[in-house]
Amino acid sequence: MQCIVIGVSGGIAAYKAVELSRQFILHGFDVKVIMTEHATHLVGPATFRAITGNNVSVSMFAEGSAPMQHISLARDADLVVVAPATANIIAKMAHGLADDLLSTTLLATRAPILIAPAMNLDMYRHTATRANLEILRGRGVNVVGPESGSLACGEEGEGRMTEPARILDAALEILGHDTRLSGRKVLVTAGGTREPIDPVRYIGNRSSGKMGYALAVAARHAGARVTLISGPVSVEPPGGIELIEVETAADMRREVMEKSKDCDVVVMAAAVADFTPVSLSEEKIKKEGREGLTLELVPTSDILGELGKDRRRGQIVVGFAAETEGLLENAAKKLREKGADLMVANDVSIPGSGFDSDNNKAALVFADGRVLELDMMPKGELAAKVWDMVVALLESNDAQ
Repeated sequence: MQCIVIGVSGGIAAYKAVELSRQFILHGFDVKVIMTEHATHLVGPATFRAITGNNVSVSMFAEGSAPMQHISLARDADLVVVAPATANIIAKMAHGLADDLLSTTLLATRAPILIAPAMNLDMYRHTATRANLEILRGRGVNVVGPESGSLACGEEGEGRMTEPARILDAALEILGHDTRLSGRKVLVTAGGTREPIDPVRYIGNRSSGKMGYALAVAARHAGARVTLISGPVSVEPPGGIELIEVETAADMRREVMEKSKDCDVVVMAAAVADFTPVSLSEEKIKKEGREGLTLELVPTSDILGELGKDRRRGQIVVGFAAETEGLLENAAKKLREKGADLMVANDVSIPGSGFDSDNNKAALVFADGRVLELDMMPKGELAAKVWDMVVALLESNDAQ
C-alpha cells in the first residue's frame, strides 16, 4: 500500500485537508498527517486521526513520539502533499529552512512533493511569494492552484486552495497515470432515483452515490472518456467527467439508453427505483382529515435488462446487486436474467458496508460462473478491482 504524507499548515483552508485525507483513504492509500502548530488551532489532530487511523504528528519533540520521526515520515512517503501550503511554508521550502516537523520532513524526503497554495490575494501576488514558487517549480516541486474565488478575508481573487478532488487528481497523475482504458468510452450510473408522490414528497432509497462516483473517477484515472449519469447525491462532482444529473427512473433510462450506444463499457451502479407511483398529485397531499394514505405503484423500466438485450457487439455490461440474503445465488440469478457480463454483489446488511458507507464488501460474479469474493475495503479500492476485471473482459473480447 502506497503512503501519502499530508502536510497541513496554518491556513484557514486546513479544514479541506480533512476531505482530502478521506479521498486518499477511499483510493486505498495509507495516509499520515503532519500538522504545524498553527494548523492545530484551526482543525484538531483528533479529526485527522479518526479519518486516517494513524497518529497525527505535530511536534518533533512531542512526548511519546518516535525519535527521528521526520526521517521515518520522509522515507515512508511515496508522495508528500502540502495542503494548504501557506506563504510561510512555501518560503521555508524555497530557502531550505527546517524549524518544525513539517519543514524538516520536506527537506529530508526524496519522494515527489505536491503543494496546494492557499493565502490572501496580496500575499499570493507578492513578488517574494511568486519568486519562491518559481524556485520550487525549478526544483521539481509540483504546484496545483490556487484558484480564484471568495477568500477568508472577504475579498475575491486568486489565493483560494484548489478543491480536494483536483488535488487528488494531480497526486494520482504524479504517482503514475494508468492508461489501460485509454481510448475507451465508459458510462457509469450512480446514486438513487426519486419517484415523486407530490411536489414535496418522493419515494427514494439510501444510495449515497459514493460507489458509482468512485467507479467513474477510477475509470477516468485509467484514461477512459467517462459519462456519469447520477441521481441526487451529496458527493462532490468529479472533474474531467461528463456529468448528467437525473431524478427519476424514467430520466435515468432515457439518458442511459441514449448515451450507452457508443460506449465500450456500461456500469450500472445506481440504485434505480423498482416502483413508481401511478399518479403524481399536483398539490401537496395534506395530512388533515386523512386516516391513512394508500399509494398505487407500478414497476419501473428494467434498464439493466434492456442494456443486456440490446447491447452492441463487444460492449461490456456490469450490474450491481444489493442484497440482504442469498447474496451469491441472487446475484447469479440477476446476472443471467439481465444478460450482464459481471455482477458486483454486496450484502447491505453487513455493518459498515454498502449504503452511506465509505467501504464495501463485495463478491464479483461472472457470466462464466466464476466468483471472486473480496474482503471489506474502501469503495475506491473496490472500484479499481472492478476495472481490473473489466479490462480483462475487454482484452478477451479484443482477442476473439
